[in-house]
Amino acid sequence: MTINMQICWLFIVAIPIACVAWTVTHEEVFREPREYCVKRSQNGKTLLERKFFYLFTCEYCFSHYLVILVLAFTGYKLLLEDWRGYVFAGFALVWVATIYMSLFGLIRQDIKKEKTEIQLMKEKSDK
Repeated sequence: MTINMQICWLFIVAIPIACVAWTVTHEEVFREPREYCVKRSQNGKTLLERKFFYLFTCEYCFSHYLVILVLAFTGYKLLLEDWRGYVFAGFALVWVATIYMSLFGLIRQDIKKEKTEIQLMKEKSDK
């Protein structure tokens, strides 16, 4: 695979990683399992138990495990054709997915702020 194609794959494959990591760790559809994991990560009896359940509450941590699955599924390697290509690809995918999630979080925050400001303006005008 050419370097240009590898970079295209990097930015495209990071999209579903970011999407799944964000959905599991932030969205309402997974609220109950996430709350369970938060409790177990805070109140677990062992360090291993607390760290295991924490993985499902942190998008950055969870994205590492998603990347491992994606690399196993796709065989994507970055720069090198041996096992080191998997290592480079793994860290690069996590980095790009984290950037995507950060941008998405900022956009959502800005939209929520605008909706709140509009609601406050409507309430003032109704008075």
